[in-house]
Amino acid sequence: MKTKVISIGNKVIGGGNPILIQSMTNTKTQDVKATIAQIQNLSKAGCDIIRCAVPDIEAAKALSEIKKQIDIPLVADIHFDYKLAIAAIEHGADKIRINPGNIGSLDKVRAVVEAAKERDIPIRVGVNSGSLEKPILEKYHGVTAEGLVESALEQVRMIEELGYENLVISIKSSNVMMCVSAHEQIARQTQYPLHVGITEAGTLLAGNIKSAVGLGIILHQGIGDTIRVSLTGDPLEEVKSAQLILKTLGLRESGIEVVSCPTCGRTQIDLIGLANQVEDMVKDIPKNLKVAVMGCVVNGPGEAKEADIGIAGGKGEGLLIRKGEILRKVPEDQLLTALREEIMKL
Repeated sequence: MKTKVISIGNKVIGGGNPILIQSMTNTKTQDVKATIAQIQNLSKAGCDIIRCAVPDIEAAKALSEIKKQIDIPLVADIHFDYKLAIAAIEHGADKIRINPGNIGSLDKVRAVVEAAKERDIPIRVGVNSGSLEKPILEKYHGVTAEGLVESALEQVRMIEELGYENLVISIKSSNVMMCVSAHEQIARQTQYPLHVGITEAGTLLAGNIKSAVGLGIILHQGIGDTIRVSLTGDPLEEVKSAQLILKTLGLRESGIEVVSCPTCGRTQIDLIGLANQVEDMVKDIPKNLKVAVMGCVVNGPGEAKEADIGIAGGKGEGLLIRKGEILRKVPEDQLLTALREEIMKL
């Protein structure tokens, strides 16, 4: 779906531009050195936009130094205190994330909007299922997709009436299908870019599954301009998961995709270890290829036909396969080296 084009620092979203990956630092923003190091690592891994919490004035002031040493746009995450939003803007934030409903009176929201307008930086209007206003909860008898949409659009209208339309919308819930329904509804009612994610998705396993299901359904419908996979863990895992979700949906081509078969009773090689070694080996190779790691020679050549290059394990040796054709047998302890050499030839 074509949405309004919005600039965030040196990036552009909306209007059919590529979907960008966002993550959030878990360092103390005031710890400038640690925060910069984490952002640089996330950027190297493929993060396009980074968000930092701004819980106090020290964190807001730290943004100035952080900005000097990173290459991706920085979003300041603000709750409750409108003065922190203004301070974050003054110290170089490329976008601010607020929930106007918890910022306070209209005058406070107006002050934030005026500061953003002066520097022409976007405001992300963020509404979560855990922060819906009491009248909305009473109207819909609890948290619903309709309530999320109504709350977000009411707050958007408030900012529009203050004369500002440089906006991004985010509506999130930990209930996957509620989140899907809310995005389907709001996409029909607004042209503002949407930041998509399943909030409080959980730990690495649960969070990845819930995010893949929810984001997969939403993105497949053409909804969403930026995404975040919210995980209880290392933010690097969020970026890896987001990349794989986009790649699986055909929305991004970046790096080598490794496919591997499940183990079975025919497996005579350490397939699990081998697949992990291959994935680690290729992570920094800047080629768009599919690499197959198969556990036996029975189905390996056939299953690897769709891959550009692959290996199939045997007893003490393996087959090196290209486009389903066997190139040669290779001793097990030389499989990784032989595979890498063939990858570099492609």
